[in-house]
Amino acid sequence: MTFGFVTCGPNEAMVAYGCCLRKPKLIAGGVVFVCSPFQSIQKISLNIMTLIVDSPKVYTSQGVPISVTGIAQIKIEGQNEQMLATACELFLGKSNNQIQKIAHATLEGHQRAIMGTMTVEEIYKDRKKFSQQVFKVASSDLVNMGIKVVSYTIKDIQDDEGYLEALGMSRTAQVKRDARIGEAEAKADAAMKVAYAEEKRMESVYSNEVKIASAERDFELKKAAYDIEVMTKEAAADLAYELQAAIIKQQIKEENMQIAVIERIQHIEIQKQEEMRKERELEATVRAEANAEKYRMERLAEAHRRETILDAEAEAEAIRLRGEAEAFAIEIKANAESEQMGKKAEAWKEYKLAAMVNMVLDVLPQVTAEVAAPLAETRKITMISTGSGDVGVSKLTDEILDVIIKIPKIVKAFSGADLKKLIDN
Repeated sequence: MTFGFVTCGPNEAMVAYGCCLRKPKLIAGGVVFVCSPFQSIQKISLNIMTLIVDSPKVYTSQGVPISVTGIAQIKIEGQNEQMLATACELFLGKSNNQIQKIAHATLEGHQRAIMGTMTVEEIYKDRKKFSQQVFKVASSDLVNMGIKVVSYTIKDIQDDEGYLEALGMSRTAQVKRDARIGEAEAKADAAMKVAYAEEKRMESVYSNEVKIASAERDFELKKAAYDIEVMTKEAAADLAYELQAAIIKQQIKEENMQIAVIERIQHIEIQKQEEMRKERELEATVRAEANAEKYRMERLAEAHRRETILDAEAEAEAIRLRGEAEAFAIEIKANAESEQMGKKAEAWKEYKLAAMVNMVLDVLPQVTAEVAAPLAETRKITMISTGSGDVGVSKLTDEILDVIIKIPKIVKAFSGADLKKLIDN
């Protein structure tokens, strides 16, 4: 009676059975707990077993008796649960010798059966084929017993009748004959190969000489072509140098022309600025003279106004004295008026053009204001410069001044009076 843990190594398997187990429990290389006094444990070995399978005097398919000794390696399969269960069912409680006897009998039977289907030559020459057939047939039966055939090989083949020896002698004679024939053929072949090799050698020599001549010819042709290409490149380089020199000279000439043009443009610009300076100087001079003339005309106008006032006062005095002597007053008045009219006529005759100048100068500020009035209402002015002349506020001032300077021309066109000459006089 067993109670507790029971173990087994990797080379054996255990079968637990008894109370509380519906079917036997198989453990290959492990541990199992046996808790009931009514349970039992049995072990079976999984070690590999070597079988020497002798089959003496087995008649082959030709009727020749031979003896074959084979070696097989077998073991109970522990990794396949079904095969392990089958092996336990068949061999549990048996010793290794008993298991080996059963497997040996099975293998020997299959080995004898395969020998009877093959010839001596097949068994002797193709041992691998014989081993594979025995292994295949025996494995199918032993698997059903839970035994795995690990390997099977032929160890020895014996012949008591001398068949194998005769077969060897025949083969030896055949081999010797073939050797002599082969030697003769080898010598003839060697001679032919020597001649062929000599022929090939001469062909190779002639071919090499032809190739050398061809290579020398190709070298000379390529050298000539390279020389032509080099001379062509050199000529092209010389022409390119001359062309580049001509291009550089042309560029220098164009740059000199551009410098001359720029200098000419700058000279013209200086001349324009000088002309503008002279024009502004002239305008300043004319304006100063115009202001002086305006002052003079203002003084003349003031004298004329005072003269008019004096005339009015004289006339008032005459009217006041009219009450004293009507006749004398009328005479005095007539004389005074006659004298006054004569003076006025003389004054107007003398100062007609000066008065006109004075009037023009009086309205000149108003004209200037009217000309500048649109500019005062302008919110945005876009000015385009052509590269010469003033730009900005000075340009607008010059435009207004040009309009004012044209007033004397307008006066001359309407009245024939030359204001410049009058101012100069």
